[in-house]
Amino acid sequence: MKAVILAGGLGTRLRPVTGEHPKPMVPLLGKPMMEHIVALLRENGFTQVCAALHYRAGEIMAHFGDGRRFGVSMEYRIETENLGTAGSVRNCRDFFGEEDFLVISGDAACDYDLRRLMQTHREKQAAVTIALSSQRLPLRYGLAVTDGEGNIRSFIEKPDWPRVVTDLVNTGIYALSPRAMDYVPEGGFDFGKDLFPLLLREGERVCGLEMEGYWKDIGLPQDYYRCCADALEGKLRLEPGEAFRLAGSEPAADREEEGFVTSCACEDRARLMGTLSELMLDMGAEYDDGIRLKGKDYELHICPSAVKSAVRIAVRSEDAELARALCLTARELAEKLEM
Repeated sequence: MKAVILAGGLGTRLRPVTGEHPKPMVPLLGKPMMEHIVALLRENGFTQVCAALHYRAGEIMAHFGDGRRFGVSMEYRIETENLGTAGSVRNCRDFFGEEDFLVISGDAACDYDLRRLMQTHREKQAAVTIALSSQRLPLRYGLAVTDGEGNIRSFIEKPDWPRVVTDLVNTGIYALSPRAMDYVPEGGFDFGKDLFPLLLREGERVCGLEMEGYWKDIGLPQDYYRCCADALEGKLRLEPGEAFRLAGSEPAADREEEGFVTSCACEDRARLMGTLSELMLDMGAEYDDGIRLKGKDYELHICPSAVKSAVRIAVRSEDAELARALCLTARELAEKLEM
């Protein structure tokens, strides 16, 4: 599957943190923010990636190169003028062609199941399906009013409190059909302000899907620091960089290549591990190195993280889809036990 990363903004409000670096390169747990996004895309099956760049494009290109080091194929489209968010994606049309594709910001802090978003988009045959997030303070975002079938009926861009009619905000993550881009003219054109209202007026189906998991816009310094704290506390599921893991004294097991890997945030990792141990006791699990459960075609390993309040879940199997499915099932179990 294909994805476009929007990574061309100046990030003026975050300059106290980024300095002269582009916002997608701001570090989070020892890696640039955009590197976490690329890892999320790869984990969800998006292995062909195009980055729309403008400000200090060379710094981003030098870090990611052709993408092979990160398990993807990377291309770039560099803008010489501000094209707006929708215009930036239109500029990548030779990349996505006639395929449905994903759009995501290069500075989003996110651990969403992007496969679910794409699957829903295809099932509904929508022009666009927007990932929505419930927010207690939605004033900085575009709001989306949906009906019982997930169709978006109205957009409200960055309202004040008297105009707030929902807590569901536009995250800037979209599954798009190529026909939606036929409505984007040359020049500056934005998704929320211009394209989505136009699609509704033209009778196109615009859907919204409330996502489970973590998402935060790091446009302001306080948002960035809150995101760093959330990552350390395990509320945001990320794999830290090697130097960060070593600095945090993460055990060797957490640095192994163990097939499909994920994590579950928790308030008390020892208590959660105890509950999981009890459940797996009669399944033949071993407990000398976390919880290890071996089957004919897989090995499941669950252990506490040493640097954040979370448990780490890894599955090794020659069948990649089996490893992914089993790993996500184990995470769902852990999340239910944590509730």
